Amino acid sequence: MKMGIIGAGNIGATLANRLSVQGHEVKLANSRGPESIAELARKVGALAVDRQEAVREVDVIILSIPFDKHTELAELMRDVPESVIVIDTSNYYPFRDGDIIEIREGKPESVYASETVQRHLIKAWNAVLAETLKEKGQDAGSPSRIAIPVAGDDSAAKSVVMELVSQSGFDAFDAGMLSESWRQQPGTPAYCTELDAAELRAALQAANKARAPLNRDALIREFMSAGDHLTHDVIVKRNRAVTA
Repeated sequence: MKMGIIGAGNIGATLANRLSVQGHEVKLANSRGPESIAELARKVGALAVDRQEAVREVDVIILSIPFDKHTELAELMRDVPESVIVIDTSNYYPFRDGDIIEIREGKPESVYASETVQRHLIKAWNAVLAETLKEKGQDAGSPSRIAIPVAGDDSAAKSVVMELVSQSGFDAFDAGMLSESWRQQPGTPAYCTELDAAELRAALQAANKARAPLNRDALIREFMSAGDHLTHDVIVKRNRAVTA
């Protein structure tokens, strides 16, 4: 498939690498122009392009950007055919993205993002840490394979995305409609806790919408105060403990 990834941070670059080694043609873009990521793109097997080129003549677009940057993309996406699948990997953090009243009052992040970019979105790869995505993918059928949730309203598009998730090294779990994607937002038991499929099913069911933002903010305060003493395993352990 032909893919465009907007966002060349840890998640975007890792996805570019994992999907390119599966034989997909990947274009990688950021907000600063292709020259700024030319070497990175070469290393991950992608072609560095500008954002306009990243969404041109592709089958799939992956948005891997800070949440507050969705407002910049509506115009960019205007002429993209409806047949193109658009995947969103982002998460909302008020300390970074500002206070968005609609989300604070209960609108799922992905629903807000979908309305902002004026496209149907599939939510995937948002509930996995960058190091998990880079280091812990396994072949299909591996007994310890980590599962990650995928939410969206278009069943055909979601099926394609779930296959891409599997190709990236993880079991894809159908987490329902986009309106239910709050169950995989920060502060929930499914978010960045490295669960298998059975554990993930239980975690999604156990999500508490009122508690999630409180958990999210408490964890962020803890992680920011920990500084350099924070390890990947500690993050996963604390995510599990606080959201359980």
